[in-house]
Amino acid sequence: MQLLDGILQRQPRAIARAISTVESGGSQASSLMHDVFSHTGKSLIIGITGSPGAGKSTLVDRLAGYYRQQNQTIGIIAVDPSSPFSGGAILGDRIRMQALGTDAGCFIRSMATRGNLGGLARATTDAVAILDAAGFDKVIVETVGVGQDEVDIVKTADVSIVVLVPGMGDDIQTIKAGIMEIGDIFVINKADRDGVLNTEREIESLLSIVERPDGWNPPIIKTVATQNQGLEEMANAIASYKQFTDVHPDNARRNAIAEQRIIELLRDRLLAIAIERGIGIDGIDQLAAQVAAKERDPHSVVDEIIEKSGISAK
Repeated sequence: MQLLDGILQRQPRAIARAISTVESGGSQASSLMHDVFSHTGKSLIIGITGSPGAGKSTLVDRLAGYYRQQNQTIGIIAVDPSSPFSGGAILGDRIRMQALGTDAGCFIRSMATRGNLGGLARATTDAVAILDAAGFDKVIVETVGVGQDEVDIVKTADVSIVVLVPGMGDDIQTIKAGIMEIGDIFVINKADRDGVLNTEREIESLLSIVERPDGWNPPIIKTVATQNQGLEEMANAIASYKQFTDVHPDNARRNAIAEQRIIELLRDRLLAIAIERGIGIDGIDQLAAQVAAKERDPHSVVDEIIEKSGISAK
């Protein structure tokens, strides 16, 4: 409870310890999130995703600065690639956000993907919930930008922003990633480059063939983050979407997100039980070697693990 009190008082050390706890997982993390959940639902969660090189980090930095000028408190989760050696976030404490790092009204945390698909770290959803419970006005989640699996951002965000840049073939990549369907706002960053009008027309054309069940028409905002251009328009678009969802709540989407979260947690918990009771962490390597050598098939291995773990398959 002491840690929860620190979170609710927006103490940076308590928030950092809580996020480290959920990153480590286990029963302590589960107990913490049980206590945190009832204090969530107040922050606006903004997800920012897009291709590498689109300028997402700069955009997040300047957007957060814009909100801070309005005396709004900001929490930022920056999901970075994992170091192949340490497993930690390569970009560490987000050196491109040094100015915000010393701002008492802003909390920044880098998280490593640890090989998790979707551009989101496994504990990102819980980390966002912690910042939400801490009472930040806005919580911004920036994904690693891997492209194909960025759709996972919708599991966390109230509003999803897709960042594109002119001249990088983002229209084709967007179709592949399937993010046309989940983008609530499209931002063309580095709009001072050539080809911005072509990119805008391509996005408009693609949006015209995507039918959203909620009736929202995603706006296209042009920004030059390095020069603070378009930030007000971007913030206004975010506010407009928030007002739209207040009037037209998408309960089906919320239910789907909640269902997916339950499935994820159940999958993780059952996997942990199966490994702990069934084979132990070291046993996986031996079983994998047997399957790789064609000595056993993976289905019989899984059946054996389930049986040893005491989980009935019937």
